[in-house]
Amino acid sequence: MDHRLRKNKQFSYLYKKGEKFYTRHLILFKICSKFKNYKIGFSVSKKIGKANVRNKVKRRMKEIVRVNNFAKDYSNYVLMAKEGIENLSFLDLRKEIEEIFNK
Repeated sequence: MDHRLRKNKQFSYLYKKGEKFYTRHLILFKICSKFKNYKIGFSVSKKIGKANVRNKVKRRMKEIVRVNNFAKDYSNYVLMAKEGIENLSFLDLRKEIEEIFNK
């Protein structure tokens, strides 16, 4: 089962209507869904760095969410990276993602 948000329309809806949670390097947008499976999208701005840096940050975020299965309820999420996230180690990023999903 694919648990990814892909369409711009889905991201825009979450940005406008979703509940927001903040940490130093991440913003989590969450909205309840009528469907049984969660969906999650990842957003990394061009302010973060060049394409290889942004892709590395996205790969790390995806792997942390996949392995730890933080998103368990019937909701849609968008994890948005803020500046400075490219300097975090994998373990620090994992701690921050755990923190934001526990809010």
